[in-house]
Amino acid sequence: QVQLVDSGGGLVQPGGSLRLSCAASGFTFSSYTLTWYRQAPGKERELVASISSTGGSTDYADSVKGRFTISRDNAKKMVYLQMNSLQPKDTAVYFCNARRFTSGYWGQGTQVTVSS
Repeated sequence: QVQLVDSGGGLVQPGGSLRLSCAASGFTFSSYTLTWYRQAPGKERELVASISSTGGSTDYADSVKGRFTISRDNAKKMVYLQMNSLQPKDTAVYFCNARRFTSGYWGQGTQVTVSS
């Protein structure tokens, strides 16, 4: 059974940090590109960061460059999103996505709220 389980969200003050995790099972994790998306209330889902199957290539939305870092551990079948210098505009539900050609899976999402 394919599963992506997102965790690590919560309430944090502006300027704070969070680390999101996504645990995968049921598919060949090391063959998939992993991407974090987010969706704020009333807005479309947007790409935050992605990492290639080997971890050798990463890409970030301009809005998070220099603040967020995506990483993966293929042995543990985990992908992470380290988020620093969080701002209220980062408030959203964050989703992990695994993609390979036409095959794709989604996590259930984890809520991140940045507020004082």
